Amino acid sequence: MRFLKKKRQLSPEGPRKNQWKDPQGERAAKEAVRTKTARRKVLARWVGLATGTVFVAGLVVMGVRYSGPTLQALLEIKTITVEGDRHIEKQKVIELAKVKPGTGLHHIVTREIKEQVESHPWIKEAEVTRVPFHELRIALVERVPAAVIRADSQNFLTDAEGHVLTRLGQTDEEALPLVTGIDSKGLLEGAESVRQVIASGIGLAQLVGKTFEGRLQVNAENPSNLVALVQGVRFQFGEEAVGEQWERFRRVKPTLRTLNFDGHGRRANEVDLRYENRIVVREGG
Repeated sequence: MRFLKKKRQLSPEGPRKNQWKDPQGERAAKEAVRTKTARRKVLARWVGLATGTVFVAGLVVMGVRYSGPTLQALLEIKTITVEGDRHIEKQKVIELAKVKPGTGLHHIVTREIKEQVESHPWIKEAEVTRVPFHELRIALVERVPAAVIRADSQNFLTDAEGHVLTRLGQTDEEALPLVTGIDSKGLLEGAESVRQVIASGIGLAQLVGKTFEGRLQVNAENPSNLVALVQGVRFQFGEEAVGEQWERFRRVKPTLRTLNFDGHGRRANEVDLRYENRIVVREGG
């Protein structure tokens, strides 16, 4: 039997391939190449950014150097406007602001000027605004006189919160209530406890003034026993809410026929409101 032998096909001629090359090693090599390329790009990016920053900074420095005088002239303050000035003069506010001639708006620190202006006793609040291109505006909220405080034979003008506005000396403001019995040292030092006593006395004066006409005097020597004098009648108040004590008096006032509310009687009438749920009326000879 004859066997036919197939001829073995010959592979085409060409470069010989390495049949034993590692595929993982080839991938690692490619990954290394990509990593190096990425690092070069990042480095180039940072170098470009640094170069650009230095360039821009140089332009800014040159711009400030050469445009400084121009900017100063463009923003130089030429007008200081003061609003809300009633008791304090405009020139005094300008002096408190301490703005030097030729100062530019861009050099103004509004917070500092606000604090300087508010240091004046008449000024409760100040709002400082820069208005392009040459104006600085200062809007004031002034304190309102509320009472005359008599301490050590001297009169002082204060607002409703007990802040001293000015020393009156022997001068008086009869249109305002008079508060006595105040510690002069604490008053001048602005002690919080003294301001609270003054505020209580002024609050009492405003409350009683809604019922009686005429000037009201309040003795606040003992804060827990405020004494009010109006139209010849002396009112004593205890520690409880003053408003409740006064309302109790107003309810029974029509029945108190023995009180003289003209300020001319020889008797010194007194109404004592320090007792709970009752009113004591005393008549002097």
